[in-house]
Parts: sequence; C-alpha cells; structure tokens
Amino acid sequence: MKKKHVNARLICQVSAAAALVLAGNAMAADAFSSDSKWMTGDWGGERTKLIEQGIDIKADYVGEVGGNLNGGYNDDKTARYADQFGLGVALDLQKLWGWDNTQAKIQLTNRNGYNISNDRVGDPRAGTLSSSQEVYGRGHMVRLTQLWIQHQFFDNKLDVKAGYFGEGEDFNTFPCDFQNLAFCGSQVGNWATNIWYNWPVSQAAIRVKYNINDELYAQIGAYNQNPSQLEHGNGFKLSGSGTKGTVLPVELVWSPKVNSLPGEYRVGYYKSTADADDVREDVNGFDAATTGDAYKTHSSKSGYWFVAQQQLTSHNGDATRGLNIAANATFHDKDTNFIDNYQSVMFVYKGPFDARPKDDVGIGAARIHVNDDVKKNAELLNASNGVSDYDNPVFSPIRETEYNYEINYGFHVTNWLTVRPNLQYITHPGGVDEVDNALVAGLKIQSTF
Repeated sequence: MKKKHVNARLICQVSAAAALVLAGNAMAADAFSSDSKWMTGDWGGERTKLIEQGIDIKADYVGEVGGNLNGGYNDDKTARYADQFGLGVALDLQKLWGWDNTQAKIQLTNRNGYNISNDRVGDPRAGTLSSSQEVYGRGHMVRLTQLWIQHQFFDNKLDVKAGYFGEGEDFNTFPCDFQNLAFCGSQVGNWATNIWYNWPVSQAAIRVKYNINDELYAQIGAYNQNPSQLEHGNGFKLSGSGTKGTVLPVELVWSPKVNSLPGEYRVGYYKSTADADDVREDVNGFDAATTGDAYKTHSSKSGYWFVAQQQLTSHNGDATRGLNIAANATFHDKDTNFIDNYQSVMFVYKGPFDARPKDDVGIGAARIHVNDDVKKNAELLNASNGVSDYDNPVFSPIRETEYNYEINYGFHVTNWLTVRPNLQYITHPGGVDEVDNALVAGLKIQSTF
C-alpha cells in the first residue's frame, strides 16, 4: 500500500514537472499570459496545431483549504488542504483518422490531502453529510477517470458513448464552482449510497442519447456497479470481478431560451439492480437493532432527481454577465438509502463589476435529510445497549437534517486561474443536534495548465 502511494505521488510530480518544462519551451508572451486559456501558454503555437489535428491535451489543478473558525464537534482551530491534479487528452478522431463524428477521451486524476469536515466539524461517530472541501475523497491515488469513445449517428440525432466513465458526466450533471459538496457536481452520487460513483471513479458504462430537437433530448445509460473499484489500488481496474449489479439512469433534458437567456432543466430516474440492505428491518420484518438478526435484503434500489439552471438577467445587454439561479433536488428509496431527500438553491451573479467583468459572486443553501428509519434504528440500538447519554462512547448519535450554506467570490485572476474565497455555515453537522453549528472559511483554487 505504501509503495502504491509513493507511485501515485511520483506520477503527480512527473506531471507537474512536465507542465513546467512545457512552460519553459513556450513563447515568453504566451506562458502565464492573462489572456491565454492555459498557464503554460500555446507552446509556441504547437498546442493550437495539435488541437487542429484533433489532439487537445488537458491538464488542470484544483486545491481547497478549509479552516474551522467556530463551532463543530471539535473547536480546536486548524486548517486542512486537499487537492486534485488532472491530466488527459481529448481526441477528435475525425480529424485524426477520418472517423466521422467520433470523439474519445482519456483522463487521469490524482487526489491528496485532508478534510476539515472529518477532522473538526463532524462527530467521528456520525461524520458529516456534506463536505466543506468537495475535492476530497476516493483515496490518495491515481485513478483512470475517463477512457471512452463517442459517436454520432443519423445527422447527430443519435449519440452513443461507451467505455469507462462515471454517471455524473452525463446524468444529473451540474457545475462545480462552489466549494461545499452540497453545491458541487452530480448530487445523486452524493446521496445514493454506494451505487452511483461520481468523479474521479469510473466504471464500465454505455450511454445512449437521442436529440429530439435543438432544445430537447432524452438519454439512458447502463453502469457497472462494482464496489471494488472504490478500493485503494484499484484506480486502473478494468475487469468485472466484484460486480454487484447495474445502475440504470434515464433522463430528459430541456435547454430553452427564456427572454433570449439560456436555461437547462433535467428530470431523471435511476434504478440499481444490485441487492441492497434495509436500513431498519431484519429478515423477518422486525427491528434489526432489537433482534440482532441480519438486515432484510431488497433486490434493488431507486430514486429520482430534478435540476434547474436559468440565467435571469443580462448586464447592460451583455449576456455573459448577469444573475443566474440553480436548484437541485434528489429523492431516494426509503427502505434502503441512508439519505431519503436533498434540496438546494443557488444564486450566482457573473460580472458584478465593470472593472471585474469575469468575476462572479455566489450564495447557496442546501438541506440534507436523513431517512427517518435510520433515526429510529439508532434510537432502538441505543435502547438495546442501555445508553442514553450522548457523551457515552457507545452512544449512536441520532441523525436528522443537516443544512449547508455558502457565500463566495470568484476572482477571475487570469483566463487560466480562478481563486474563490468562501465562507460556509453548517447547521447540525451530520444531522446531529448535539453538535454545534460550524463556521468554516474556505479557499478554492482552479487552474488550467
């Protein structure tokens, strides 16, 4: 395990060194230019030539700081840092090899660091529901995050993608500009326990999309549900050993223009064919916490979601600036899922100041509700163990609802660097009333090499 961790760090360091070498070879006017899309510039024009030939090299970095200012389970103040390096290539196979309407992608990611939510904010017996550093998780290791090929048929009406990738790339998609996990990326993957694997985990998958018209499309997918791919050291696992079932998402996506301003609305449903344990009942239908018998097994679990994003205003006629609203909601199987529902709403104003037209300011609020049967199960477990004092080490904390809030400001320093300081407030961390509400200061750095 230690050797694999060293190898992961070595790959990360080699990737960073390669970026610096490329920067050194770039034209002086291009490298670190605020107008360039990339920190390392256009490599003397070679990068643009590669793109024109169908080879688009991707290299990026996300780093996040979280510091507990007040409250939480442990009010001993400190800070934690977590980050992710990404290295990949997007291929236009029509330009490269003459394969009409065909694209491919290969992507590696490496994550490292620690999470203030785990170390200070949440009760270790219960944890937190969201995370103040969304980039944290899935192990300190290099992962193959994307390995797929995509082709369009029938004048681009039908789009098929196959290979290794995650559900959140295509289904329940959502941007990741906030730092708190409750406002970042595909939310189904955050709350559909142990079945829907978000970035950076990949699994064998196929996605079929049909474009009904310019504003509306429908899609369906099939994703291998294999918990072993979450394990440390399995970042490049391509075999099917350990498969438990298949996750089947379907989604309808509408992208209208409202007063000439863009919007996107998604509604979807997922079903997992893998066996799933009940959160409360035993094999005989009684309370497992009382009887001590094994939990009842269900043959599947399911849920659904809704996502809405709409630009509401422009700024003095400039549609790249203005007020945007977004909302997310997910609902999950009450028999088998730890979280039964989640909702959030966010407001983002892009280009708030004429002197800073590419900056943005955002505010969001999210509610995460724990299944009532999980709460009841903990109450029964405490009664069975004869404990009622929260401070007793064997007490099972009662979890109900956690609320997360974030306000942030994104400084668009250059076209390749955004720095986003933020403040987060977490009410009832982990859904546990006994844990003090927490104030967390954050800083998110996003850079494209």
